[in-house]
Amino acid sequence: MSVFLLAGTAGFIGAKVAEQLLAKGHFVVGVDNVNSAYDTRLKIFRLREISRSAKNFLFYQNDIEDIAALEKLFQKHSFDAVINLAARAGVRASVENPFVYMTTNAIGTLNLLELSRRNNVKKFVLASTSSLYAGQKPPFTEDFPANSPLSPYAATKKAAETLAITYHNLYKIDLSILRYFTVFGPAGRPDMCIFRFIKGIDEGTPLEIFGDGAQTRDFTYLDDIARGTVLAAETPVGCEIINLGGGGEPVPLNAVIAFIENELGKNALRLSRPFHAADMSVTAADVSKAKRLLGWTPRVSWQEGLRHTVAWHNAQRELVNKIIV
Repeated sequence: MSVFLLAGTAGFIGAKVAEQLLAKGHFVVGVDNVNSAYDTRLKIFRLREISRSAKNFLFYQNDIEDIAALEKLFQKHSFDAVINLAARAGVRASVENPFVYMTTNAIGTLNLLELSRRNNVKKFVLASTSSLYAGQKPPFTEDFPANSPLSPYAATKKAAETLAITYHNLYKIDLSILRYFTVFGPAGRPDMCIFRFIKGIDEGTPLEIFGDGAQTRDFTYLDDIARGTVLAAETPVGCEIINLGGGGEPVPLNAVIAFIENELGKNALRLSRPFHAADMSVTAADVSKAKRLLGWTPRVSWQEGLRHTVAWHNAQRELVNKIIV
């Protein structure tokens, strides 16, 4: 049994990573400030789901920007690895409030790295983003330049990556940087398109579409992303950046909307908006490195994943109806 510090446990990906770590018999110390970046009812729901059957789980409502609070946890527990999934996410929101993105994504990561160094933690996993591939020709490989971010979100993730690589170079912390590609699934973030599309179509609320809906994404199902993250935490790699994505043909938003319409038996209403300057028109992952280093490949197609996600919305309609998007 290994002991993991998991930052961002109440988050969409973090909760599923916690569930999978616990299922494998590991001990998880979860940290999350449960902020109001989006409706906290979803975060509380996820934490309750983890706690329902977890025996090797402790949760602390701490902020990774608070190094003094984190230091107490490092002194109390002997961590085999730190997984940092805590972040301010969202491309367009980062344009409106870039400062909180910098303090959480960069300084928060620095706090965890420094405490890992002080306490001789051997393994660090950092969640990053496909948004760093802006301007590159798909499919994206990890050796592509990632120096032209279109949003403060991407820029602060690049800062976090650079800090983590610095700590590897100086202190030989084994480092896996995971660049996620458009993650979706049950209990997803309400600011992301899948949650908004399902809820909007179900309720008859117009969908806010930036551009014409022809932009494509490499949609990746939550369980696959979590499985890759757990493998990365368990696998020594030295220092590597690794894509975790669907790895297939990118899917247009219009195709996603049509699929959800068919699943719900309802037609979408659309509200067109200009394409946002911080958005990318396409994301597509080359995941061959993840297969080579981690033995990981995605298992769930976007269609199967959407069926699971729509089914969750139907089963949790009482909660979903309350969520503010």
